[in-house]
Amino acid sequence: MTNDAQHTTTPSEAHPRFAEALTTLGLTELHPRIRRFPEATRTAAEAAAALGCELSEICKSLIFAADGVPVLVLMDGASRVDVELVRRELGATKVTRARADVVRETTGYAIGGVPPFGHRTRTRVLADRSLLDHATVWAAAGTPYTVFPMDPKSLIAHAGATIVDVREPNT
Repeated sequence: MTNDAQHTTTPSEAHPRFAEALTTLGLTELHPRIRRFPEATRTAAEAAAALGCELSEICKSLIFAADGVPVLVLMDGASRVDVELVRRELGATKVTRARADVVRETTGYAIGGVPPFGHRTRTRVLADRSLLDHATVWAAAGTPYTVFPMDPKSLIAHAGATIVDVREPNT
């Protein structure tokens, strides 16, 4: 898919909860910057290809369960989360990927469309330092068809995230 396949959305085209979160957070200038694709971009690779950007410029929003409590980890699209580092960071006994039903119940969004903020419930948020390597990152805007750009420092601040190092080492 080329960049020609994307178009700017209106607030009514964005996921309603996410559109409301942008307005509540005073980020209405992002409404016209949301991009909608005709095909789903559920993975970071699909989103990067659709946008024509580097894979690491995608911000993945991943829900884990730390001792059964949901936690959101924001990670660059080219990297994987090291669950052992997340476990240590949180002081948890066990950290696993959350089941799809837990992701939807916690965030209000389906896997592949989870944004970094604007969730149904408040969760602890960790952001990997690798996101700061870019001037702009692209994150899901509440659906597998929509993304939005934001500078990573602002994104991390609006998500209420703690900056951590939880990326799997390159092997």
